[in-house]
Amino acid sequence: MRTWLGFAFSLIGLASGWAAVPGVDGSAAGVAAFHLFVAPQTIRSDEVTLLWDKIEAPAPAVTYEVLSGDQPLMSTAKTHFTAKGLAPDRDYIFTVRAHDASGRVSRQTDRIAVHTAPKEPVLSVEAYGARGDGTTNNTKAIQAAIDACPVGGTVLIPRGVFVSGALYLKSDMTLQVAAGGTLKGSTALADYEPQFLNRFEGWELKTYASLLNAGRLDHGGPPNVHNLSIRGEGRIAGGGAPLAQAMIAAQGLRSRGRLLCLMNCTNLEIQGLTLEEPPSWTLHFVYCENVTCQDLTITTAIRNGDGIDPDSSRNCYIVNCAFDTGDDCIAIKSGKNPEGNVVNRPTENVWIVDCRFQRGHGISIGSEMSGGVRNVLVQDCVAGALLNGFQIKATKDRGSVVENVTVRDCDLQMISVLTALAYNNDGEPAPEPPIFRNFRFVNLDLSGGKPGSTVINLNGFSAAGHRTREVTFDHVKLPADAVVKVDEAEDVTFADVTTADGAGPTYAITNSGRVSH
Repeated sequence: MRTWLGFAFSLIGLASGWAAVPGVDGSAAGVAAFHLFVAPQTIRSDEVTLLWDKIEAPAPAVTYEVLSGDQPLMSTAKTHFTAKGLAPDRDYIFTVRAHDASGRVSRQTDRIAVHTAPKEPVLSVEAYGARGDGTTNNTKAIQAAIDACPVGGTVLIPRGVFVSGALYLKSDMTLQVAAGGTLKGSTALADYEPQFLNRFEGWELKTYASLLNAGRLDHGGPPNVHNLSIRGEGRIAGGGAPLAQAMIAAQGLRSRGRLLCLMNCTNLEIQGLTLEEPPSWTLHFVYCENVTCQDLTITTAIRNGDGIDPDSSRNCYIVNCAFDTGDDCIAIKSGKNPEGNVVNRPTENVWIVDCRFQRGHGISIGSEMSGGVRNVLVQDCVAGALLNGFQIKATKDRGSVVENVTVRDCDLQMISVLTALAYNNDGEPAPEPPIFRNFRFVNLDLSGGKPGSTVINLNGFSAAGHRTREVTFDHVKLPADAVVKVDEAEDVTFADVTTADGAGPTYAITNSGRVSH
């Protein structure tokens, strides 16, 4: 049986022409299949980004060779590759084939046909009167360039510091910030008016505009913006603490805008940029689908300074990004009780691959997860001393389900599944507590955690039928004298869980059943 990781084929609508060799799982006998696909909204005139599933055991030392036609481009242990220097408006056939530890080509080969886009027309904001002097307010000039951008065109922020208030992007365009260029948010409150319907901490409410905005919030409707890229080698910096303080003073904590807020969009790319100084969350996309966040550097030091917040969105790929944040690095959300239960739009099919997490509260699912979260992969990531490490968090009032979460081949320092939180608990409770089920933690190095501390803390809910269940920890390294806590859980397996001192962890298991170690 193929795992959910192959969902990208049918959902993104790309055909790769792969053919599996029959075996136990439909692939070559004894070797798991991998599936090659194009990351959403990454086909340009000169480049494309390819993603594929990772082959698991029994072939742990696999490398992947990428070819264009019969020309080798790259050999990599990663599961993503951006082919650059392509010609516009041309057909390409890309192949990825796996090599085993001895360098031999395995039977696993996958192909995909790509047609590059025509050359994108470029409109520099300077042609519309914008000045990159760090003081001129360029809101009208930059918005004029956006409004004039033709289908498939690019609006360019060139070298310099271009100050602006809220900007509103549209379908079928790219906003590009060049190397040495900065789009800098003003600190004037009036530049982010009027307020509009948004979602913050799980509820739909009016907020100030963000620096970059796209789409109109409609929890029951289809996407209203499509084919949008925000990219480049430059910086997007918000109004930071001064703007946040002005928004809070005027309309309260939940009135703040974001740095980037994208609503009811499909086919989104946010690539290459340094994102910093938001007034609250940095990159928030809600009711969106087919989203690629790639090669980003996100730095925040503000209250609620999350990095990336996928919110009731599907088919989300967060690849090769670096986080240094004042709150959650990534927070996967889907609304808060009771409204989130009624809207009932889950976040599902999320890849977090090859990312670095230097500082922050955690790589998080929740706490607002009342629409459900399913099919999350965290792979080949490295995290420092995050406050809560990788965490799944909710309260008994949230309702809904978190299921099918895989964390593998990562260096982390803590894993937490939390069911009681001392914040964000307003709201009428759901009829029943949440359900947490089917979590896999495989090939993890947690040995950098604090010796003698609780490095795995697995909680469930005490209500009948709501224990955390079907959880596997396999091949996990812990620090010396590590403690593993399990409470209100069942069907939990610890296999090959070791400590740096060789003594094994201390297990503290309460109110649980069928826990093996």
